[in-house]
Amino acid sequence: MTKDVIALTERMPDPWTVLAGLLSGGPDKLVDTAGEDAVVRLCDERGRPLVSVEAPLLVQVRGEAERLLGATPPPVPFWWTEARATTGVAEAERLAGTFAARLASLAGGSAWPPEAARSLAVVASDGVSVAPPAAAQPAVDVLTDKVAVVIQDRPVVAMTAWLADAFRAAGEGGLGLQVVSPAGATLSPAVRSALSAWPSRWVVQDERDGYYDGLSGAVLAWRDGMFFPVAEPDSTDDDPRARVAASYQEGVTDSGERQLAVTFRTVHPADDRLVLGGALESVWRELTGEAPAGWGTAEPANLPWSLRRLTDVAFERAPEPTWVVVVGSPERPGLATVRVSRTKAGVEEEVTLAFGYGPDEEPPVDAVPRAAEVLATRHHLLSMLVQIRKARRDLAVQPRFEGPGVPLAFVLGAEEVRTMPGDRARNTPLAAAPVQLGPKSRPALYYPLPGDPSDLSGWQDFERLVRHLKGE
Repeated sequence: MTKDVIALTERMPDPWTVLAGLLSGGPDKLVDTAGEDAVVRLCDERGRPLVSVEAPLLVQVRGEAERLLGATPPPVPFWWTEARATTGVAEAERLAGTFAARLASLAGGSAWPPEAARSLAVVASDGVSVAPPAAAQPAVDVLTDKVAVVIQDRPVVAMTAWLADAFRAAGEGGLGLQVVSPAGATLSPAVRSALSAWPSRWVVQDERDGYYDGLSGAVLAWRDGMFFPVAEPDSTDDDPRARVAASYQEGVTDSGERQLAVTFRTVHPADDRLVLGGALESVWRELTGEAPAGWGTAEPANLPWSLRRLTDVAFERAPEPTWVVVVGSPERPGLATVRVSRTKAGVEEEVTLAFGYGPDEEPPVDAVPRAAEVLATRHHLLSMLVQIRKARRDLAVQPRFEGPGVPLAFVLGAEEVRTMPGDRARNTPLAAAPVQLGPKSRPALYYPLPGDPSDLSGWQDFERLVRHLKGE
């Protein structure tokens, strides 16, 4: 399995330190660059990559190494340098480990995983050759005409720069992306939504069933160039059903942990004075009492929270969309993804946000109406959905059945209410009447829903509401 090895250092690895690391294969090992020189590669005698090393990243956000690696890094700020060994070549894995060990020794710090970086000695790799790379992206291990396959041997499969590049390349090529991880790994929420489109999926290795989908539980087998669900013996074309892995159904207990999940969309007039991220910050403050801790264009989130810097990045990339991840402090786990895009209506922000709570903590459901009103009156809200989930406090997605969240509230923005014919938005089939938010002359509407994790009838109410608002 492919190995990622990471150096977490107190000081930036300077060119001489990086050179010492690159000499882990001896002075005759070939070196080249890729990705506009952002990636340095150790190559075999024919120029094919054994180890790919990404440019060091300065992490200024507390808790990211602990969240993604379970590692103890130097105090922030620290430098995060990733090396990725080529699949199926033992010498490549040892080269990556020696590279990280040398960086940690010279720049002060540690390497992850510790067992991969125990030696500073030159790795004997003369005569070692690798197969031609599957794709130009160093993260892709297998490439077919249907999917790109990425193997991730990490405790948390995160939206790293490597993986983000693989998603982007697969999408541009009209391919799905299938991420393979070992049993026991979890998924970052930042990756979960990116795997929702078929044939992309999270493939979990399993001793009993071989492979299964970590999000649906379907047993998988490699067929016709991709991982595909294995049908139940009595499955038919009229009633197709996939086998469900035993591991996916085991250990499903209510630990008392909860997540408060919020998704919303805003649209702003395109203006040079526009500052992005304010809607997310307002919701974050209402629900936690503090601002987000950090953000980045990949995981780890490496930058301190800044509306201005986020806005600058989005404007630099326009008219192309911008995707970022936002995290909270370790004391209050929170993670959001934000997609900024230009539309005919203006500049749109799509936000998916979740906060985690332990068995002895109560999600702040009383603060949800205040958060909704702030969005409706100050941030051009289009719509908002709030749910309560039985899920882990640390927000990591397990390859286990968790069950759906239960809707707590739905909010329709003032402009959406205004354009709806008649009194349709106000006269709904719900037992509770909607609550007006903002000025009476142009209100947004807040629709309270049960929000009881033990009662799934809330989804029936929500579906009836949506059909009613659509005029169905």
